Amino acid sequence: DLGTYRNLITMPQINPPKYVRQILFGLQARGHLAYLVGGCVRDVIMNITPQDWDICTSALPEEVMELFPGSRPTGLEHGTVTVIIGSKSAEVTTFRTEGDYRDHRRPDSVTFVSDLITDLGRRDFSMNAIALSADGMLADPFDGVSDIEKRCIRCVGNPKLRFTEDALRMFRALRFSARLGFTIEYDTLSAIEECAELASELAPERVRDEVEKILLTTRPETMSAAISFGLMKRYISGAGWKTPNFADLASMPRKPLSRWVAFSIMLRKYGYIPSASEFLKQLRLDGRTIRCCTDAEVLLSQDPPSDSLGWKKLLNRYGVDTVTCAVQAYSVIMGIDCEKELRAVLKSGECFSLKHLAVTGDDLLSLGLKGPELGEMLKFLLEYVMEYPENNKREILLELAKYSEES
Repeated sequence: DLGTYRNLITMPQINPPKYVRQILFGLQARGHLAYLVGGCVRDVIMNITPQDWDICTSALPEEVMELFPGSRPTGLEHGTVTVIIGSKSAEVTTFRTEGDYRDHRRPDSVTFVSDLITDLGRRDFSMNAIALSADGMLADPFDGVSDIEKRCIRCVGNPKLRFTEDALRMFRALRFSARLGFTIEYDTLSAIEECAELASELAPERVRDEVEKILLTTRPETMSAAISFGLMKRYISGAGWKTPNFADLASMPRKPLSRWVAFSIMLRKYGYIPSASEFLKQLRLDGRTIRCCTDAEVLLSQDPPSDSLGWKKLLNRYGVDTVTCAVQAYSVIMGIDCEKELRAVLKSGECFSLKHLAVTGDDLLSLGLKGPELGEMLKFLLEYVMEYPENNKREILLELAKYSEES
């Protein structure tokens, strides 16, 4: 009975999508308790449109799957089923309590329960431990609404215990702080400092994902706190000789590739890591990001080109992504703004790659060229066109190829 819960607030303005209401009312029609829970409730309280809708219920996973045919058992060991309604889906998780977290990552055991408050009590922060019924009533046993109003991040229960259970929650606290602009409550912040060494036991992929989310916020300087607390000690062993101004990353496009490149090069430049590429490899970044970072670091050791031909040569050698990231890094790290020059070259449509050359390998085959000679001729023609862009025309290039071959 919701009437027995503390801090109930009627919120009739909350109107979940139709498919979400179908799931809630479908479970209730079978006599099960069902509530929206977690981030989606936090977001609607803050007038933010939720990206995902999560539901908790007293129904067991098999009962949920029986009620909604076609559902996917995406986490049965944790009581989670993905319910699909048309083209939409939502995660439905059975009320549960959790055993010990001996690896500081996941519970050794999960026990399904019938009590909502017990389920909310296992969650990380008070703002994420709020449940919303289908008729618009909030169950808020840990004063999450009050913390949202105060723009405060506070652990549910003992913060040290919460972080000992799952060390990733320390990164999540910083990420929510960066994303929402909330302050981390004193005891919670103190527990992060005390438990920071546990972060070394986390899988690199989990750390990578949280770091990326922080970097993509409007407050990427939050990474300074993660580093100073020791959360990144497994990957950043050095103290550095100067604190990077990660706040400057906020001026860059909100794209993972751009911000990872600038972030890792900043760390390398100020002595926090010996190698930007090795740092990214340890965090299991993809090969494209690692290559882009490695090449951009080389470009940052050089002066930017002084003319359009120089830019086209760089674009030909390193590709658009790498040169673009390097130029953005020039701006935030070196204080050199040359984005206008690069944009002018890209906007001009002038050829800097074989893809845009007016002749192809097949065209040169018809002239009798093949093997290494064909490749050398394509390279020659591309270099010619980069210097004389107005001559990137099929007939001109074929004539030039004939003449060069004959001579």
